[in-house]
Amino acid sequence: MLKRQMLAASGAASLLLCGPACAQAPATAPPPAPAAAPAASPPSSAGGTAIALPTIEITAPKRLQPLRHPRTRVATRRRQPPTAPPPQTPEKRLAGANERFDEARRALVTPAGANSYQLTQQALEALPQGTNTPLDKALLQVPGVSQDAAASGQLHVRNEHANLQYRINGIMLPDGVGAFGQIIDTGIVGSLALITGALPAQYGLRTAGVLDIQTKTDAFNNSGSVGVYGGSHGTIATSAEYGGTIGQTQYYVSGRYFGSSVGIENPTPAYDAIHDNTSQEKGFLYLSTVLDPTSRLTLISGIANGAYEIPNNPGQTPVYTPFGITSFDSALLNERQRELNQFNVLAYQKSAGDFDFQLSYFNRYSSLHFMPDPIGDLVFNGVASDVYRQSLINGIQEDTSYRLGFAHTLKFGFSTSAENSLVNNGSTALLLDPGTGLPTDATTSVFDSNARTGYLFSTYLADEWKVTNNLTVNAGLRFDQMWQYIDANQLSPRINATWKPFDGTTFHAGYSRNFTPPEQVLAAPTNLALVQGTTAQPVVSQQDPVLPERSNVYDIGVDQKIYAIPGLEVGVDAYYKTATDLLDDGQFGQAYVLSAFNYAHGQNTGVELKANYTNGNLRLYGNIAWARQRATRIVSNQYLFDPDALAYIANAYIYTDHAQLLTASAGASYLWNGTKFSADMVYGSGLRNGFANTTTLPSYTQVNVGVSHDFNWISAAKPTTLRFDIVNLFDSIYQIRDGSGIGVFAPQYGPRRGFYFGISQKL
Repeated sequence: MLKRQMLAASGAASLLLCGPACAQAPATAPPPAPAAAPAASPPSSAGGTAIALPTIEITAPKRLQPLRHPRTRVATRRRQPPTAPPPQTPEKRLAGANERFDEARRALVTPAGANSYQLTQQALEALPQGTNTPLDKALLQVPGVSQDAAASGQLHVRNEHANLQYRINGIMLPDGVGAFGQIIDTGIVGSLALITGALPAQYGLRTAGVLDIQTKTDAFNNSGSVGVYGGSHGTIATSAEYGGTIGQTQYYVSGRYFGSSVGIENPTPAYDAIHDNTSQEKGFLYLSTVLDPTSRLTLISGIANGAYEIPNNPGQTPVYTPFGITSFDSALLNERQRELNQFNVLAYQKSAGDFDFQLSYFNRYSSLHFMPDPIGDLVFNGVASDVYRQSLINGIQEDTSYRLGFAHTLKFGFSTSAENSLVNNGSTALLLDPGTGLPTDATTSVFDSNARTGYLFSTYLADEWKVTNNLTVNAGLRFDQMWQYIDANQLSPRINATWKPFDGTTFHAGYSRNFTPPEQVLAAPTNLALVQGTTAQPVVSQQDPVLPERSNVYDIGVDQKIYAIPGLEVGVDAYYKTATDLLDDGQFGQAYVLSAFNYAHGQNTGVELKANYTNGNLRLYGNIAWARQRATRIVSNQYLFDPDALAYIANAYIYTDHAQLLTASAGASYLWNGTKFSADMVYGSGLRNGFANTTTLPSYTQVNVGVSHDFNWISAAKPTTLRFDIVNLFDSIYQIRDGSGIGVFAPQYGPRRGFYFGISQKL
């Protein structure tokens, strides 16, 4: 009995501890929330005798509080809130603002529907020679770009002569008059894109390709570098750059000096050129100030000066006998050329909501002075010409973009420029015998001067229409007007489409009607009456003015990412161009200057294949292009040509002198334990030569290699870079030109093998 009473008391105590809910809760249920224990009635014994129990007050332990798992998770988040990002420095905030402006500026003139090939700063640095590579040599790694001699324009895009437009941060640089100098240094490039094919309406005037250069954007962190690079052929190059941020202003400045004993291509296959020294200086300045959250002001300035000795070709046979001189060693000729180039761009940019706008003022000054050998040129050529050309261009460019909802983006703008050009030619020539027409030993001097102020005006309107998420159509109209040696204009329709049917697949296609005025200094007429009765008198006297080129361009291509091989991208592009009054240039005398002329009709056809593969530290690429440009009938500056060539071209389509059937390039780079190995190559099937360009030079291949390594001798943030490069690894001896063909005056050979070393230090 006592035992049952004790059990009853124990049960009552248990009820007092957890309340009535205990009896209802399942065994597996978690403990419920504690409740105040009600006063218990004393239980009765079996016999009915009441047993008085002591009053027990229980304080529930904390461990018996209700289940808190959900609230524990919430409480944990409250105790550990997300870490707020560290406050941005003024420099980082300014960099972010400029990045937004840069993106808006790129959207202003985005080449929707055109063919574009991009080289990043990292890709340029991975080339053999790195940023010591001249810009024209770096572009040889782009599909459809072929090599030529400096006197013939250095390179050709899709077999066009010149007709290449340079833009810095979306702003077009006007034409200059230089033949050799590259006004833009590779070291300032953040990225570049060569845009070809059917160009949208915002691109005009120079339409074979647009080289769109974006300046460095990572150069404003109060750092810089200095370097020295040199080696074979007396090469020495020094460079320095520095960039930083002051308040709301970013700045970047760079300078470079270059010297070499092979300034222009050697006219002989010998390892060392004769009389070919050069000294060149380049400078670049970039300033950008954010005026307010929606606008900024940018100043870009550049300068490039070059002094060149014109290389000699020994063993030439004298042709004339001025002053009774019957012999002259052609290795002792002393022809020289001096080039000066500078440009300035001031741009105001506004970006607010759906509206983007940029207004730019630009100017460019160029001068070229060819100084002959007064006696030697008379002995070999019968004329010694002192040629001076100068051009000063001032202009305004405006581009606007306005987004109308999701589907449409309207783009419109204009550009206008005024060019003051001066072309002087002071020539000494031999007099012709009036009776026989043969040259005498007597000389005469003539001076021909031509000054002109010409104007260009262009405007465009386009709609970038996002038809679906996968299809974009860009349609527009462009109007160009020229007032130069002749007046002409054209209204040009443009249409492009980009289609992305699948992830990683991009089709593009387009049509553009183009209007290309000649460069004003190259179209300057010559007063042929001044040279009548002298050895400078041409056989043909016809001299029709140089005309603007009018053309139709059709282009289609596809780019594909190969997901089965991660990192591999391939592409193919095909184009077809028909032209009326096809523009071409040539060197028609001993002066290293170009003169323009027109073919009545021209056709340009080509196919380009490209492949890029990136896997970690390995990068591979390869390009091959097939192209053909043919033209017929010379319709301007006919006096530059031999009568037999004129007659032949009048009745046949011939290849232009810069037409190369096959062009290829390839390269590789690999970073291994801090050491970067790189190699690239170029292949050409040969430019045209011979009478009326009817034959072809032999094909060639040039391979370059390089290696570089960063050493943390000062600090990890400021490495010292050492590099070693070999240009033309296998010392392939090949001709770029042989001195024959239309507008080709002298032979030029590719570079011989050279060994180069460099050291640069981050500051």
